[in-house]
Amino acid sequence: MHVSAALATRKSVRAFSDRQVPAGIVREILDLSAHAPSGGNLQPWRVYALLGQARDELVRRVKAKLPRLPRGEPPEYNIHPPDLIEPYKSRYLRAAALMYLTAGISRDDMAARQRHLAKNWEFYGAPVGLIFTIHRSMEPGQWSDLGMYMQSAMLLARGYGLDTCAQEAWALWPRTLRESLSIPDEQMVVCGMALGYADPSAPVNGFVSERVPFEEFAVILEAIETGAAGPPSVTARQPQTFGD
Repeated sequence: MHVSAALATRKSVRAFSDRQVPAGIVREILDLSAHAPSGGNLQPWRVYALLGQARDELVRRVKAKLPRLPRGEPPEYNIHPPDLIEPYKSRYLRAAALMYLTAGISRDDMAARQRHLAKNWEFYGAPVGLIFTIHRSMEPGQWSDLGMYMQSAMLLARGYGLDTCAQEAWALWPRTLRESLSIPDEQMVVCGMALGYADPSAPVNGFVSERVPFEEFAVILEAIETGAAGPPSVTARQPQTFGD
């Protein structure tokens, strides 16, 4: 699959078939993903891949705790800013509303919403679960390196006909993950990822999150001119439109 096609077809899949993924393919994806860039070549990512009994046992342990901890344990970092400002708050709320609508869950059905949240901790039925950690001494630059590693894995998965769902929800089980996977204390649990074959019959998989127009997040600069006084003036142009 061409990289542009992999990028265009990557989306968060929230229902997987029970078709198994060979361990060799999982290893290939994770190994090739290590070609992702990292500042100073620190390669700060660490990943735990769970298949078969290991994956099932983690799901069982979390499920056993849900009656007492329906929203998990305290995370080790703020998944989102405590006071989400605009336009990010509106984007977040709209994406959630559209996702629940596609899944057939009404706005006021809190029980159904909780059940859907809990599916995160079953990896949405995917046969492979990935847990990502990073050393506590790392800074925001290294967190972006981890993100590039994860994106590499998601794009490579498309090349194998696989789908993924990056899951910040796994950051809500740091103690359980540390105990279950023997994660060292110096490693912070960042997130998880479901990996497998999408269930094409699941309504929720019809949801594709929206993207804002190019002009809302990017500017193409062709020249920066500095005048005698005042700040530099910037010359920008509208982006070219390319055909399919």
